[in-house]
Amino acid sequence: MKILKVENITKIYPPNLTKYEKVALDNVSFEVEEGEFVTITGRSGAGKTTLLKIIGAQDRPTSGEVYFDGQPLSKIKNKDLYKIRQAIGFVFQDYRLLSYKTVFENIAFPLEVRGVDEKTIKNEVEQVLSLVNLEEQKDYFPKQLSGGEKQRTAIARAVISRPKLILADEPTGNLDPYHARDILKILLQLNELGMTIILSTHSKDLIKKLGKRVISLRDGKIIRDENPGLFIL
Repeated sequence: MKILKVENITKIYPPNLTKYEKVALDNVSFEVEEGEFVTITGRSGAGKTTLLKIIGAQDRPTSGEVYFDGQPLSKIKNKDLYKIRQAIGFVFQDYRLLSYKTVFENIAFPLEVRGVDEKTIKNEVEQVLSLVNLEEQKDYFPKQLSGGEKQRTAIARAVISRPKLILADEPTGNLDPYHARDILKILLQLNELGMTIILSTHSKDLIKKLGKRVISLRDGKIIRDENPGLFIL
C-alpha cells in the first residue's frame, strides 16, 4: 500500500539577495510504500531539505502535488494541516530540543499539547525511553547530553505520537561515526516495527550500511532511484 506519492513537484523561491529566482526542486516524482525505508541523497543545495519540508506539510510546492495516505495536501486547509503533521514525525540535524525541559519532558511534550492524560503520557514515554536506551538520562536537560543522546531524544519525541512516517533530515550530520551507527540502528528498529522512514543524508558509509532504496538528487532533479541504491553524486 502506498503511503506517499510525490507527483511533479516543483519549488521555486523568488529572488532575494540575487536577481535570479532559485529552483529548489524541478518536477520531482516518486512513490513510497508503507513500511519502506528510503534514503534521499545529494550534495548540499540539491533540494533534500526542501523536499522533506514539502512532504511534511511544512512548506507548499510551487506546482505539483503530494499525496499522504491518499490525501492531496494542497486540498487541506492550513488550519487542518496539524492532523497531517501529527501523522509525520520529524528528526532534525540540530535536534531542536527545548532547553528548559528534561529528556522526559521533551519527549512528552507532543502528547501534552494534544491533551493526553498524565498516566498515558508516563507509560508511553517510558516505552520510548527504553526503545532509544535513555532511561538513565530521562531527568537530564539537553545541555547535559552528548550529541548522540540529544539525537536519540529527538527521535523519541518524533515517534511518541506513533506516526505513520518518519522524516529524518541529516540526523547524523553532527555526530561522530560511533553515535551515527547508534542512530542508524534505532531508525532500522523503527522500520522493523512498521514505521515508514525517509532519511536524507550525504554519508556514503550510512548508505552502504543500509543497503536500502536510494533516491539521488542533483540541482533539484532526481537523477537516480534504485533499490538497493548506491552513493552516487
